[in-house]
Amino acid sequence: MSQLPVGNEPSGQPSSLTRRPSRSAATTTFSMEVFDSEVVPSSLQSIAPILRVAKEIQNERPRIAYLCRFYALEKACRLDPRSSGRGVRQFKTGLLQRLERDDASSLTSRVKKTDAREIESFYKQYYENYVLALNKGEKADRAQLGKAYQTAGVLFEVLCAVNKTEKVEEVSPEIMAAANDVQAKKEIYAPYNILPLDSAGASQAIMQLDEVKAAVAALWNTRGLNWPASFEQQRQKAGELDLLDWLRAMFGFQKDNVRNQREHLILLLANIHTRLIPKPEPLSKLDDRAVDAFMNKLFKNYKTWCKYLGRKHSLRLPQAQQEVQQRKLLYMSLYLLIWGEAANIRFMPECLCYIFHNMAFELHGLLAGNVSIVTGENIKPSYGGDDESFLRKVITPIYRVIETEAKKSKNGRSSHSTWCNYDDLNEYFWSSDCFSLGWPIRDDGEFFKSTRAVAQGKQASQKKPGYMGKSFFVETRSFWHIFRSFDRLWTFLVLALQVMIIIAWSNVSIFDIFQKDVLYKLSSIFITAAFLRFLQSILDLLLNFPGYLRWKFTDVLRNMLKIIVSLAWFIILPVCYLHQDSSFSFFNVEDVLSFLDKVKGVPPLYILAVVVYLLPNLLASVLFVFPMLRRWIENSDWLIVRFLLWWSQPRIYVGRGMHESQFTLIKYTLFWVLLMGSKFTFSYFMMIKPLVKPTKDIMNIHRVEYAWHEFFPDAKHNYGAVLALWAPVILVYFMDPQIWYAIYSTLYGGFIGAFGHLGEIRTLSMLRSRFHSLPGAFNTYLVPSDKNRKRGFSLSKRFHEVTASKRTEAAKFSQLWNEELKLVLFTSREMDLLLVPYSSDLSLKLIQWPPFLLASKIPIALDIAVQFRTKDADLWKRICADEYMKCAVIECYESFKLVLNALIVWETEKRIIGIIFKEVESNIQKNTFLANFRMKPLPNLYKKFVELVEILKDGDPSKKDRVVLLLQDMLEVVTRDMMVNEIRELAELSHSSKDSGRQLFANTPNTAQWEEQIRRLYLLLTVKESAIDVPTNLEARRRIAFFTNSLFMDMPRAPKVRKMLSFSVMTPYYSEETVYSKSDLEMENEDGVSIIYYLQKIYPDEWSNFMERVNCKEYEIWENEENILQLRHWASLRGQTLCRTVRGMMYYRRALKLQAFLDMATENKILEGYKSITVPSDEDKKSQRSLYSVLEAIADMKFTYVAACQNYGNQKRSGDRRATDILNLMVNNPSLRVAYIDEVEEMKGGKNQKVYYSVLVKAVDDLDQEIYRIKLPGSAKIGEGKPENQNHAIIFSRGEALQTIDMNQDNYLEEAFKMRNLLEEFNEDHGVRPPTILGVREHIFTGSVSSLAWFMSNQETSFVTIGQRVLARPLKVRFHYGHPDVFDRIFHITRGGISKASRGINLSEDIFAGFNSTLRRGNVTHHEYIQVGKGRDVGLNQISLFEAKVACGNGEQSLSRDIYRLGHRFDFFRMLSCYYTTTGFYVSSVLVVLTVYAYLYGKLYLAVSGLEKTIIKFARAKGDEALKVVMASQSIVQLGLLMSLPMVMEIGLERGFRTASGDIIIMQLQLASVFFTFSLGTKLHYFGRTILHGGAKYRATGRGFVVRHEKFAENYRMYSRSHFTKAMELLILLITYHSYGSAVNNSTAFLFLTITMWFLVGSWLFSPFLFNPSGFEWQKIVDDFEDWTKWISNRGGIGVPATKSWESWWDEEQEHLQHTGLIGRFWEIVLSLRFFLYQYGIVYHLHVAQKDKSIMVYGLSWLVIVAVMLILKIVSMGRKKFSADFQLMFRLLKLSLFIGFIVILVFFFTFLELRVGDIFASLLAFMPSGWALLQIAQACRPIVKGVGMWGSVKALARGYEYIMGLVIFTPVAILAWFPFVSEFQTRLLFNQAFSRGLQIQRILAGGKKHK
Repeated sequence: MSQLPVGNEPSGQPSSLTRRPSRSAATTTFSMEVFDSEVVPSSLQSIAPILRVAKEIQNERPRIAYLCRFYALEKACRLDPRSSGRGVRQFKTGLLQRLERDDASSLTSRVKKTDAREIESFYKQYYENYVLALNKGEKADRAQLGKAYQTAGVLFEVLCAVNKTEKVEEVSPEIMAAANDVQAKKEIYAPYNILPLDSAGASQAIMQLDEVKAAVAALWNTRGLNWPASFEQQRQKAGELDLLDWLRAMFGFQKDNVRNQREHLILLLANIHTRLIPKPEPLSKLDDRAVDAFMNKLFKNYKTWCKYLGRKHSLRLPQAQQEVQQRKLLYMSLYLLIWGEAANIRFMPECLCYIFHNMAFELHGLLAGNVSIVTGENIKPSYGGDDESFLRKVITPIYRVIETEAKKSKNGRSSHSTWCNYDDLNEYFWSSDCFSLGWPIRDDGEFFKSTRAVAQGKQASQKKPGYMGKSFFVETRSFWHIFRSFDRLWTFLVLALQVMIIIAWSNVSIFDIFQKDVLYKLSSIFITAAFLRFLQSILDLLLNFPGYLRWKFTDVLRNMLKIIVSLAWFIILPVCYLHQDSSFSFFNVEDVLSFLDKVKGVPPLYILAVVVYLLPNLLASVLFVFPMLRRWIENSDWLIVRFLLWWSQPRIYVGRGMHESQFTLIKYTLFWVLLMGSKFTFSYFMMIKPLVKPTKDIMNIHRVEYAWHEFFPDAKHNYGAVLALWAPVILVYFMDPQIWYAIYSTLYGGFIGAFGHLGEIRTLSMLRSRFHSLPGAFNTYLVPSDKNRKRGFSLSKRFHEVTASKRTEAAKFSQLWNEELKLVLFTSREMDLLLVPYSSDLSLKLIQWPPFLLASKIPIALDIAVQFRTKDADLWKRICADEYMKCAVIECYESFKLVLNALIVWETEKRIIGIIFKEVESNIQKNTFLANFRMKPLPNLYKKFVELVEILKDGDPSKKDRVVLLLQDMLEVVTRDMMVNEIRELAELSHSSKDSGRQLFANTPNTAQWEEQIRRLYLLLTVKESAIDVPTNLEARRRIAFFTNSLFMDMPRAPKVRKMLSFSVMTPYYSEETVYSKSDLEMENEDGVSIIYYLQKIYPDEWSNFMERVNCKEYEIWENEENILQLRHWASLRGQTLCRTVRGMMYYRRALKLQAFLDMATENKILEGYKSITVPSDEDKKSQRSLYSVLEAIADMKFTYVAACQNYGNQKRSGDRRATDILNLMVNNPSLRVAYIDEVEEMKGGKNQKVYYSVLVKAVDDLDQEIYRIKLPGSAKIGEGKPENQNHAIIFSRGEALQTIDMNQDNYLEEAFKMRNLLEEFNEDHGVRPPTILGVREHIFTGSVSSLAWFMSNQETSFVTIGQRVLARPLKVRFHYGHPDVFDRIFHITRGGISKASRGINLSEDIFAGFNSTLRRGNVTHHEYIQVGKGRDVGLNQISLFEAKVACGNGEQSLSRDIYRLGHRFDFFRMLSCYYTTTGFYVSSVLVVLTVYAYLYGKLYLAVSGLEKTIIKFARAKGDEALKVVMASQSIVQLGLLMSLPMVMEIGLERGFRTASGDIIIMQLQLASVFFTFSLGTKLHYFGRTILHGGAKYRATGRGFVVRHEKFAENYRMYSRSHFTKAMELLILLITYHSYGSAVNNSTAFLFLTITMWFLVGSWLFSPFLFNPSGFEWQKIVDDFEDWTKWISNRGGIGVPATKSWESWWDEEQEHLQHTGLIGRFWEIVLSLRFFLYQYGIVYHLHVAQKDKSIMVYGLSWLVIVAVMLILKIVSMGRKKFSADFQLMFRLLKLSLFIGFIVILVFFFTFLELRVGDIFASLLAFMPSGWALLQIAQACRPIVKGVGMWGSVKALARGYEYIMGLVIFTPVAILAWFPFVSEFQTRLLFNQAFSRGLQIQRILAGGKKHK
C-alpha cells in the first residue's frame, strides 16, 4: 500500500509511492487479501472510501486511521440508525470492537496533543508533501493524482468531524484553501474508462489523437441550444457542457449513463472518421461522412420499423447546413442514451424504437421552438426534470410489465401460453396499435394490463390481474410443432412415400408410371396434400388459440378462410377423383394436353381441380427461381402485394426479404437435389420394394390361429401384422435423410476444406519445406499494404520471397514470429533454435533463418568439403543444392569474420587476418580454392572455432588466456596446414612483428546483439539431427502448424491498426473458478489425487519447463510464497478458469500494440526491435508523447475487454476469494474492465428496499475503482441468467464489433495477430447482405485428458470445423452456436442484443442470436484461418449434463417462434438445411430409438398373438431383407457412425488420412460406439420430455478435472429414468420375443436383426460403470453398494436433499409431471398403456390357462396384481399399527400371509397344472403391468393422493427401484471380482494418456506416496 509522508519528512517527493504494475505484466498473481476494508453492507456503501483511507494510513499514522474509522462508525449510525439493513448490526459491532481495541495503542502514537491538531497537521503535510509533489504538470501520474485528491477529500471530511467533536471553532485559512483546491480538482480528476474527457486529461496520449479531438470538438458544439437556467450553472459558464449534457438536462437521463455514452459515441465516431477514404481534411474536424455512416447504421432498424408501420420517421433535419451535423449528433446521442438506460428493455428493440420515435419528435419540437397550443409557451419534454426521471417515468413502468409477466412463468415451470415473454411484449410494437399508448405513455393502455391491477391497489385486489395475451405466436407444448414449423418437409416426405408405395405395389418399372392404372393411383397424392394442408390450418388455429386475446379481425378471418378453403379442397379433390364420367368436360382436355396420351385413366374434372389447386405452388416456384423478385415483393408496400402475402403468411416485422443470391440458391439447391435423389433411390430399392411381396402374402392369409383372445377374429388382411412390419420401415424412411445429410455434408465439407488450403502444413517436416515462403505470406497478410489484392480462389498460394535487401520486411517478420514463440510452450534451448534474429547484421547479404532449419547443415557441409576432390564449382553446386545449407555456410563464414574483427585489436594482426580472408575470397572467385587450400585440416579448424565460440558464449573471464591460444592455433592451422603456397605478404608481416606476448584481443562487446549473434553461431556450428523434432511439445507443434498453415489460406489483407475496425470482447462469468488456490491444488480426492499431482502427470514436459523457469526443486516450491503464486497461475492456465480466458483475450491488446509499433515506428526503431517498447523506461511511461504511450492509446481505441462478473459486488461484500482473484486479474491487466450488478439496500419511506445498479470498475493502485454506476429499474435477472448478464454489461463494451467469449475459452497470440484480418470480413463481399456475425472455429484443448474427453473433443472439433463450414456455405444456415463468434455490434444492439433471454424457451440462448440475426436480414459467415481455444466436459456425468442441457434447449427451440418463422420464410431447400441442422438432428435421434421400439413391439405382438406362427406357415417371404436394411440404417445412427464420418474427414484433412484411420480404429477399440449409443439415450430422453412436459433448465456441468470415481448411487440417480428404465424395457422385450417368437428358430437372422438392440441395452445399462474410473475395483464396489442401500432406504421429507434419500429424489424426478398440462398427463398415461400388452399376451401362454382363450383368463390374471397390492397394503398398515407396540402380532400377521402364499402355490401346482416356467413367465407378464400402474399413478398424482393410495404407490416404486438396481449391480459386481477387468478398464479409459507416457494407474492409486 502507499507509504504516506509522516510529520518530520522534508517536502518534495513522499517517502514511497505505490508500485504500479506494468501493462505487459500478464503472468504475476498477487496474494494480498485486499477486501478486509471492503466488506461493507450494501446500505452503508458510502463509508467504504473512508475505511480504504484508514487501511492505507494504518501503518504510518495509527491515530489518524483510528479517527477515520470512528468517523465511519458515526456516519454508519446516521445512515442506518436502527441497523435495519442486512448485516449492518454485525458490521457496526465489529467496527466498534476494533475501535475499542485500537484506542489506547493509537493514542500513544499520537504526535500532537489533541486529535484535532493531529489531523490538521497530517492533512496539511499530506497536501503539501504528497498532493502538490505529485502534480508535476504533463508528466503527472494521473491515476496516482486522482487517488491522492480522493484521499485528501476523505481526510478533510474526517477533519471537519473531529473539529466538531472537539468544538474547534474554525479551520485555518491555509487548510480551507487546500480543501477548496482538492474539491475542485477531485471533480476534474474523476475516474474514467478509456478517454479522460475532463480538463486534466487533455494532455493524455489518447486525447492527442486527431480523430478523438475531432469527435470531442463536434460534441462540444452546443451553439444555438437553450439551457435550463438551473442546470449546472458553473459548468455552463465555463463552457464545459456538451450535447449529451443538454439531452440530460432536457430528458432526465442519469449522469453516469451520459458519461458512459459520451465516451461510447466519441470512440465510435473517431474510429469511423479515421478510416474514411479519401482522408478527411483537416483530420481534427469531424467529417460529415463519418456521421452519416454511423447514423445510417444506427437508425436502419428504426427507419425500417417506421416504414413497416406506415409512419414518417422523426429524424428531421434543419434547413441551415451548419446545424445539420449537430442535429444528427443529437439524434444519435439520444438513441444511445435511451439504449444505455433501457436495462431489460434492450431485449425489445422495437419498444426502444417507439420510445425514440416519440422523444426524437419532442427533440425536434424543442429545437424548432414549437409552441404549445394549450399554454402558449415553448413545449417541454413529457418526461424531463431530475437525473432519474427518464428511468423512473419511462423505463420502470415497462420494466414492471416484463417483471410481472416473468413472475407468472413461476421460474420456467408454467406453460409458455400463460405468460408473455420478451418477444410477445416486443411484438406489441409491430402493430400500429402501439401508437394508441400515446406520449406521455398512457398507463391504462393495453400494454399495461398486467400491472394495472397492482397500480390500482386495493380496489383491484379482488379482480384477477389483467393478461395482455400472446402475440403472433404461442409456444404450446406439443410434438405437432415439429410438423407445423416444417410442414412443407413432412408433406414432401409423405407424398414421396405414397408415390413409392404405389409404384412398388403396382409392380411396374419406374419408366412405366404413366400407365392408366398407375397414373390414376399416383394422382391421389394431391388428396393427401390437401388433407395435410387442412391439418396444418387446424394446427395453426389450435396451437395459437391461447393467444386469442390479441387476435385481430384480419388474423381470425385469415385462419378461418384457410380452414374453409383447405377443407373445401379436401372435399372437392376426392369427389372429382371418384367422378368417373369422362364425358363431362369444360373443354377437350386431350386437345389441350395432347402430350398426355395416357392420361385417359384420370378424370378430366380432377385434372382441372388439381391444376387450380396447384396454381399457388406454381407462383411459389417462379418466386423461388427469382429470389430478387421475392425480396422485392416481401418488402413492398403495394396493397395487392400485401394482400397476396397476407394470404400466404401473416405479415410480420421480421423474416422478410431473407433470400440469398441466385448463385447461392443454385448451390444449396443442387446439394439437396442430389441428397434427396440418393435417399429416395435407396429407400425405394432397399426398403419399400422388398417389403411389398411379404405384405401381400401376409394380407392373403385367411386362417389365423390366434394364441390369445382376439377381439376381431374375422378381420381381413391382418392389418396388425402389416403395421408391425411397416412401422420400423416408415420411421427409418423419415429418419434417414439425416444419414444422407451426414454423408453429403462430409464430402462437401472435405472438398471445401481441401480447396481452402486446410491442412497443407500439419507436420514439422511440412513446415520446414515451406518455411522459405513464410515471410512472404506474413508480409502479404499480416503487414498492411497500400496495394489492393483481389481475393479469389486459387489452387496454389505463391508469395514474393523476402530477400536480404528488404531488411525492414524481414525485421517485421522476425518481430511477430519471435513474439509469438515467446508464449508457446518451449524449453529455452528450443526457443533459441526457433528464434529469428531480431536485428540482422548489415554485412550479411542473406536472410537469417531460424537455427532449427539450419541444424546439422554445417557439420554435413564440412564432411562434404573434406571428402571433395573435384572442382570448386562442383563443390559449391552441391552446397547450393540445399538452400538452407548455403545460407548456413555463408552466415558462418561472415560471422567468423565478424568475431575475429571484433576480437583482434592490433593493426598488424588485423592485417594478417585481412590478408588471409582476401586470399580465401580471391581463390573462391577464381575457382581455385580447392587447388590452393588443403581440406583435410578443416575439421581441426572447426573444432578450435567451436571451442572459441563456446568460451565467448559463456563469457567466463577466467578463460581469457585460452582465447589467445585458440586464435594462434587457428592461425597456424590455416597458414601451416591448409595453405598450399606460402603468401609472401603474410610471411613479411610475420617476420616484422615481434612476438612480445601482448594481449591479442579486446574485451568482447557486451551488447544484447553480440550475445544473440554468438549464441546463434554456436547453435549453427554444433546442433546435430536432434533439432528435427523441435519443438517436442505437442501443443506447441499444433499451434505453430495451424498458424503457419493459416497464412496460406484465403483471408483479407490487414489494414493498419489505426484504420482497423474497433472491437470489444465480453465474457459472462457467474461464480466459476477464477484462479486455483493453494488449498484447491493440494486437496486430494478419495484416491489421493490432487489437482497439481494430476497436472504434473498430464503435462510432464510443461511441468519440467515450469520447474526450469522457477529454478527450484519440486519440494522447495511450496516453501516460497512467490513460487506458490507462480504455481497457482501455472495450474490455472491448464484448467478451465477465468484467469486462462483473460490471459488469452488480453493477447489481442498485446498483438495490437506490436502491430501498431510495426505500422508506426521508423525503420531504425523496427530494426532495433520491439523489445525496447515491451520493457519501457519510467520516462517513456510518464511521457504522453513517447511511442509507448501512443501505442497504449491506439490499443485503447481499438480494443476493450469487459468481464461481466454479475456477482462481483456480493462476492466482495461476503469476502469471497473469487472477488480477490478478479481484482488480481484487473491489477495484472489494467485494461480489463469488470461489470457487475450491485444490490444496494436504500431507505425509502422508512423501509429498506433493494436498489440495483450496473457498475463498471477498473483497477487503480491495487484496488478497484468505480467508473460508472447506472441505476436499473429492478433486478437485472428476470429471464435466463447468462443473456441477462451479457445484456447488463453490453453498455460498457465499445467498438463496431463484439466478440463473445465464454468462461472456458482460451486464445493465442499468433491467432490474435489475425484479428484485424477477420474484422475486415465485415467489409468484404459475402453475398446479398454484409456479414452480421463472423463465425470462428474453435480448438478443443481438453482432448488429452481421457478417452471420453477425446471422443467429445473430436465430436466437437468436427462440428465447429467441417459442420459449420457446410452450414455457412453452401447451405447458408449457420447460426450462432456459443462463443467465439464476432458480432456486428451496432447491428445487434439495435436489434435486441447478442442473445435472447426469455425464461425456458431461450434456454439455448446463443443460437437465438443467430436466428434473430438471420430473420432480421443478417448474414452469418464462417472463417477457418483463425481459431480460439475452448474447453469441454471431460467426465461422463459432465458430458451427459451438457448433452441434457443442449437437448432440452433443442426441445424448447422446436416450440419457438424463431424456428417456425425460419421454417416458413426460408425457401424449400434452405428450410431443409435449417431443419436437419437444428431440431431435425434431435427428431432423428428420437426416431432411431422409436424404430427399435416399433420393431420389438411389432415382433412381440406377432409372437404372443400367434400371428407369427401362421405367417411362417403360410407366407414364403417374411420381409427380413428389408428389415435388415432398416435395422442397419438405424444402427448407423445409434452407433455414432454419423458422428464419425465428419470426424474422419476433418482429422484426415488437418492431420492426414492415415492418422484419421488410426484414430478411428483406436476410438472403436476404446468403445466410442458404446459412448455414442449412450449419448443417444440422453438426447432422446431430454428432448422428448422437454417437448411433452417442459421442465428444461440450465444445468451447470462443472469444469474441473475428472478422474474421480462416481458412486453407484450417483450414477443410478442420474441415469435411472433416461437410460436404465428404457434399457430394462427393451431387455424384457427381447427376452419375451426370444421366449415366444416362432421366427427365433432361425437364430442367425434373429441375431443379425437384434444385435444392435442388445448392444443398445448393454450400452444404456453399463456405460456409466464402464466409463467410471475404478468402476470395477472390488473395494469401491462394496462401498458403493452400502451407500446405495442406505440411500434407497432413507425416508425423504422437507429439506432432505435428493442425494441423501431415495424418496426426495423420486419426488424430484416427477417434478415435470407436477407442472405439465392435461395434454402432457394424457400422453403419459397413453404411453404407459403399452406395458399391459405383456400381461395380455403372456397369460394365454401359461399352462395354468389350459389353452382357454376367453377374456376371463385375462380378467382373472388381474386378481394376482390385486392380491399383491392387498398384501403390500396389509403389510404397510400392519407395520404402522402393530410394529411398535404389538411386535408379536405383526410377526404372526406376516407368518399367516407367508403360509397362505405357500398353500395357494401348492394348490396351483397340484390342481391347475402350474409349472416353474410359468412363475418366470408371470414375472415377465406382471412386472410391466405393475410399472404401467406406477406410471399412471404418477401422472394422476392428485387423484391417487386423494384416494389415500400414494403411500402404496411409493412402496411399489421403491420395490421396483430395488429390483432394477440389483439387476444392474450384479453383473458389475461379478466383473469386479476379477482383478484384470479393472486394469483393462483403466487402459480403456485413459489410453490417450498412456500413449503419452502417463501412468494413470499411479494417479488412481493415489499420488500421496509420490509427493
